[in-house]
Amino acid sequence: MSDVAPTVHPAWLPAEAFGPLGRRHTMAHGTGLLVDTVVGEVARACARYGGTVRHTPAGDPAAPAPHPTTVPSPPDRTPAPPVAEPDGDVDLLLALRDAPTLPAWARRLAAGAATPLGDEGFLLAGAGERTLLLADAPAGLLYGLFHLVRLGRAAFDARPVECHRPALALRMLDHWDNVDVHPVTGQVERGYAGGSIFWRDGAARGDLARVREYGRLLAACGVNAVAVNNVNVHATEARLLTERLGDVAAIADVLRPYGVRVHLSVTFAAPVVLGGLPNADPLDAAVRAWWADATRRVYDRIPDFGGYLVKADSEGQPGPFTYGRDHADGANLLAATLAPFGGVVHWRAFVYDHRQDWRDRSTDRARAAFDHFAPLDGRFRENVVLQVKHGPIDFQVREPVSPVLAAMPATRLAVEVQVTQEYTGQQRHVCYLGPWWSEILGFAPWGPDGPTVADVAAGTARTRDGRTGEAGGSRGQTPGGGLVGVSNVGADPFWTGHPLAQANLYAFGRLAWDPGLDPVAVLDEWIGLTFPPSTTGEPGLVRRTLHAVLDGSWWTYERYTAPLGVGFMVRPGHHYGPDVDGYEYTPWGTYHFADRDGVGVDRTRATGTGFTGQFPRPWSERYEDLDRCPDELLLFFHHVPYGHRLRSGRTVIQHIYDTHFAGVEQVEAMRGQWRRLAGLVDPALYARVSERLDEQRRCAAEWRDQINSYFFRKSGVPDEHGRRIW
Repeated sequence: MSDVAPTVHPAWLPAEAFGPLGRRHTMAHGTGLLVDTVVGEVARACARYGGTVRHTPAGDPAAPAPHPTTVPSPPDRTPAPPVAEPDGDVDLLLALRDAPTLPAWARRLAAGAATPLGDEGFLLAGAGERTLLLADAPAGLLYGLFHLVRLGRAAFDARPVECHRPALALRMLDHWDNVDVHPVTGQVERGYAGGSIFWRDGAARGDLARVREYGRLLAACGVNAVAVNNVNVHATEARLLTERLGDVAAIADVLRPYGVRVHLSVTFAAPVVLGGLPNADPLDAAVRAWWADATRRVYDRIPDFGGYLVKADSEGQPGPFTYGRDHADGANLLAATLAPFGGVVHWRAFVYDHRQDWRDRSTDRARAAFDHFAPLDGRFRENVVLQVKHGPIDFQVREPVSPVLAAMPATRLAVEVQVTQEYTGQQRHVCYLGPWWSEILGFAPWGPDGPTVADVAAGTARTRDGRTGEAGGSRGQTPGGGLVGVSNVGADPFWTGHPLAQANLYAFGRLAWDPGLDPVAVLDEWIGLTFPPSTTGEPGLVRRTLHAVLDGSWWTYERYTAPLGVGFMVRPGHHYGPDVDGYEYTPWGTYHFADRDGVGVDRTRATGTGFTGQFPRPWSERYEDLDRCPDELLLFFHHVPYGHRLRSGRTVIQHIYDTHFAGVEQVEAMRGQWRRLAGLVDPALYARVSERLDEQRRCAAEWRDQINSYFFRKSGVPDEHGRRIW
């Protein structure tokens, strides 16, 4: 189904997934670039599987069917499929609602579904042997098409009218890709799947066929935006805004047919480093004029450009603090230049003191985002999206939801998660993140009866007082900022290095479209698409095995790494593998404070840093109370003795020993389960997963031995089961 080299894995869009669609007799009504994309996808499926397709751009059954030009022909140059007759043998109709003529059967199916579907929604209905896919706009047809592919044969069963709309308007991936190979971070910062699919050795890749295929994958899981370069903007990357803008435009041209808008990371110091101005003060008229001119030139070249992504005054990146201004001043400057074109600025809230004194326990990195941004609520322009990491630290395997997400009701907020597994095994370990993200999106900051984090991201959480949870304010509902993920894609033949890490990319898109989806059901979708029964031996065993390996893999990873929410026991720099004290005496603010008596960080209001007070009730009270704090976050909020008993009845020290032994045993079980698939799945994929599972077993044992030995030597408390601890 693609002209990309056969050595590139098709992920969740193998040709076999299009079989049920390609056997239909299809009529498509509608015009536009995305409609042409839909027709091209259907035509290729029909050419392979014997179906027929007719495209009537104006809704006129007599109109000729244009050859789709936005999606290239398949590499085998299969002849064009036969054309369906106007009425008789059509059993699938793809149509825009405003098509001037629709068959009577389609009108009957759509009757009573007058609710607007929006720019990206679609309607699916079926009666007898006929199926209708209807949309208000071309993007809806595109997403509806891939929904049909996802459902397979079940898509064409008789069904009542179903209306599908995305819960979040913006579903975006941030690529931390460098144009130049950086001497420290390489081609892709925190990338674990090879080089960039956009850039190579200081220049744009000449062949963008793989980027086009990437756009297909994104559309098929629901992603509609990408930032194409690193948030840490270096010298070459800065010039993508000016003299190298053509490279960005070329990427935008390739992604546009799949409804994916391009965004660009920019340096706040651009007026200085690119424009030769003496400063980048956001209140300086010359600076404002420079940005306005630069932005106009971007839209002249890329009319559907999404906007800017900015990391400012964070980890050495320039920002408005240099000029005595605040983040609202900086973000609003860029927002004003983007507003006339419908663009947005994503301003990251990842701002903290990375040069703190480890001796000073009053400074708490967890507090930083709230302290910087909560006082600015209501001051940001409406096209500013404050991009907030889901937790207050840095994508640790377990940390609380960021209190910033409940503290800024008058600001558009996006939730940022990390698809690339920086702290969860770096795509060398199996770690399905769907359950984690589902837990985050379902978290209710104001209590079980209140809005969730997903509601905040969608803009459907009504204005609330962040501390009382009571309705208040006069601005009403604030538009949502959506869900943003740090991409895990690279130039590796399997896209994500570890083939099973593709499930995380797929789950990100599906949960961004509908945060209420069951992550296990999403995983089942991915398995069904990626491992079609016709391509595997014993399909039932393959499906059961993949669930056995992936379903609980996040909890398995947590068991053999940092315990009870304490976090950051990783090797500094590359962050792979254990180093319990690696960050303990550094300026980065990521400490565990283990001593001979206990472990954990006191973040209470009574005796600690006061971080618990940044949450609204009831969570501020629950996290403050040692007896009510969830066990999995105990060491994030409290410093406790090793003999403190958890709700399980085990002491903290025994919990550390038990979980680390159990985690390694679970990885060993995963390896054994995977071996059952030898000869049943693609040999190259089988070999890559086997190699990664061997490394995961080695690394998990190292985590177990280092963590257990460290805490045994600190506490002097032996394992009650007498297992070997070094």
